[in-house]
Amino acid sequence: MSSNDQQRGGVADKALQLVMEMKRNPDVLPPYNADLVRQCQKKIDELFHKNAAVVERMRNGLDHDPSLLQPRLAAMCHIRRCMMAYVNERKNRIRSFRWRYGGALPASVRNALCEAEIQFFNEYSSTLARFQSNLGEAGVNLLLHTAPPKTLFVQVRTLEDYGEFETSDGTQVQLTKDSLHSLPRQDCEMLIRQGVLELVH
Repeated sequence: MSSNDQQRGGVADKALQLVMEMKRNPDVLPPYNADLVRQCQKKIDELFHKNAAVVERMRNGLDHDPSLLQPRLAAMCHIRRCMMAYVNERKNRIRSFRWRYGGALPASVRNALCEAEIQFFNEYSSTLARFQSNLGEAGVNLLLHTAPPKTLFVQVRTLEDYGEFETSDGTQVQLTKDSLHSLPRQDCEMLIRQGVLELVH
């Protein structure tokens, strides 16, 4: 294999690593791979400037080798598609976390995000909150009742010391670790999503 073929193969392998990271972790969000993203961006810049130099020589009537123009362009497009797929998949998962956890992300998820992704989550969360507040007279929480309830009350176990919790009818409940409670489903659904409570079957 020629050195040029090996170089193009290395470019493809690095770009595909981003896609494979997401494919290997369908249920979790792996940490943002800033180093690999920078390597891909650097490679695109390098290939672009190499092609630009050849085009400049062509315009000036100088000796040039156009044989690698198309392969380099194809490599740049390939890297860009992989990077876009990587960013888009992460964006979709971040949006799903807003519906799963509400506005408070678990530390394990937040630590996997880069600054731009945290900003995206906050903006998406604010937009969703504004949309919900404009529905009806008192607003609607779209995160509740994502599935038709079979019962109005559910049995739950507290997974951590949470403190005092007030239900929609004004009842005060002390949520301490391993305590069992029968609560209205609509009141505890968000705490279940956040991992404070779990359903007892």
